[in-house]
Amino acid sequence: MAAGVPYQDKLPVSGQRIPRSASYNVRMNPTHPVSTPAASGQLPAVPLTLEGYSTLHQMMRFRWTAWRALPEGERRQIAEEASKLLAQMESRSNGQSALFSLIGHKGDLMFLHFRESFDDLNQAELDLGRLRLSDFMEPATSYLSVIELGLYESTLKTYRALAERGVEPHSEEWNKSIQETIARQKEAMKPRLFPSIPPNRYACFYPMDRKRGEEKNWYSLPMEERQRQMNEHGMVGRRYAGEVKQIITGSIGFDDWEWGVDLFADDPLVFKKLIYEMRFDHVSAVYALFGSFFVGLRCPANSLHQLLEGQLPKHAEAGH
Repeated sequence: MAAGVPYQDKLPVSGQRIPRSASYNVRMNPTHPVSTPAASGQLPAVPLTLEGYSTLHQMMRFRWTAWRALPEGERRQIAEEASKLLAQMESRSNGQSALFSLIGHKGDLMFLHFRESFDDLNQAELDLGRLRLSDFMEPATSYLSVIELGLYESTLKTYRALAERGVEPHSEEWNKSIQETIARQKEAMKPRLFPSIPPNRYACFYPMDRKRGEEKNWYSLPMEERQRQMNEHGMVGRRYAGEVKQIITGSIGFDDWEWGVDLFADDPLVFKKLIYEMRFDHVSAVYALFGSFFVGLRCPANSLHQLLEGQLPKHAEAGH
């Protein structure tokens, strides 16, 4: 599992910009020259991807002064109305929502939504907007993306097999074979494409890009070299599989960065250790760009009133 751009093929289940993470290798490798069949130079450079839930992060500032000015009974009624909706969102079987209490100045609350479509994400926004609680929330930032799994290894195998058969890239036969591959992979990867939101105590979200500078351009590397570096990148993540869950989302064409990364753990120090270790591997040290980090504590729907009265939900109430 990578704390940066999607760890391809073998990732464990799981007005402000925001970007990426890193990987670790025992040695700081320079880019290795890649020996490839002559035919591979004619193969498409774009790896196949699988897409799952549409995803929205909403970071909110809370108007504490106005909230505390309300009578206690009215605050409770407003919180109970919001808790009822959040409980319904938490228990959905086709894409959940979760609430986190953010730490620091970047916001007070973070709503994380998984849905089957962008239409459903917009409906979730509208549903929250109808709550009386929304009068006390002001958007700080947001992030729109879709759960993504990159298939570097599978892509290379598929492209090479088709090339060996003499199939022309982007021909009808080529496209049909690619669609069949994607359909098979999507069925096999369903739990990772359409996951539940992990119930861990802490969440860390950040966006990231792959560098496209004058001297270093990730997208100009041969696919074989990108695949090799991503495989090394993922080795670190696999060692943290029992401590942290990661969900990678793709946001090219949807938001300001190229990917979003969600990490979930019961010990927030794991976020630091994982991301720090990964920053030493070649793909992150040379090509990774990161945006703002958001760290929050899980707040179950039935603890919303408690949170708004200034008391953190107990760990056991977060589903453990």
